[in-house]
Amino acid sequence: MKAQTMKAQILKSFGGPESFELSDVAKPVPHAGQVLVRVHATSINPLDYQVRRGDYPDYVPLPAITGHDVSGVVEEVGPGVTAFAPGDEVWYTPQIFDGDGSYAEYHVASENIIGRKPAALTHLEAATLTLVGGTAWEALIGRVALRVGESVLIHGGAGGVGHVAIQIAKAIGAKVFTTAREEQFEFARSVGADVVIDYEKEDYVDVIMRETGGHGVDVIFDTIGGDTLSRSPDALAQLGRVVSIVDIAKPQNLIEAWGKNASFHFVFTRQNRGKLDELSTLIERGQLRPHVGAVYSLADIPLAHARLETRNNGVLGKIAIAVDSSAHPDSVDS
Repeated sequence: MKAQTMKAQILKSFGGPESFELSDVAKPVPHAGQVLVRVHATSINPLDYQVRRGDYPDYVPLPAITGHDVSGVVEEVGPGVTAFAPGDEVWYTPQIFDGDGSYAEYHVASENIIGRKPAALTHLEAATLTLVGGTAWEALIGRVALRVGESVLIHGGAGGVGHVAIQIAKAIGAKVFTTAREEQFEFARSVGADVVIDYEKEDYVDVIMRETGGHGVDVIFDTIGGDTLSRSPDALAQLGRVVSIVDIAKPQNLIEAWGKNASFHFVFTRQNRGKLDELSTLIERGQLRPHVGAVYSLADIPLAHARLETRNNGVLGKIAIAVDSSAHPDSVDS
């Protein structure tokens, strides 16, 4: 019998967006404990272009199918699968650095990392939330245990992780400060930010200390890295917590953090159904909704990568990829 095939974007070599090649490859088959999903949508994250350009060469053997978000429909289940059946709508993040990713028409995953897609979200919306939502939840809830009545500074509030983190923090009952460019202020406020700081015109440390009467914020969530992380302790309250999702590329001066008895946490998100279920609860309550800033087709993933890597690219929230044309009939937003 001839093997069934599917379309997939194959990363042939590390480099620029042109390193992808749309190809016909073998359609995966689910084994014991696995689920075969027809991918309706995926999305683009900074992690995706970092992988593509070769930041993690030892973890990504080439050629590779990359991509870190799935929203789709179960097509087939392997032996022993009890949680899902063909026809179920699901969402999840594939295991990072462990097997094929989501830039393909089909994907196979272990049933224990898959969640039921919230009915209130389209496939495009759901696909933009699995990685960033799980990351923000793990950072704010799992690591720094943000509590009602506390204050938090979220660096990069108009971005993929940032705009989700703002909504999670507001759902908890925290006061939210965030950094953004002036043209992003309205969007940041629309997702719940209480105070928006123009990082291009103001020193965020000065603003935080002024707005908090010199107290500082209880939690800082860093989605930017570099100088943003190194200066964050200056805006932190006593016994404050810093959580970062960014690689630490240069030495950090932690004298200020030491003097405040601060704790630091670093998150490389882990996949599990529990975080997806928690996000689903917030969605059902109307407290969380991802923002799709642009949509591209599977064939145009190189264009989507190029856009996300471009500074001041005009995208608020996330770039979604309509893998199945029925997920979005007018796929490309130029």
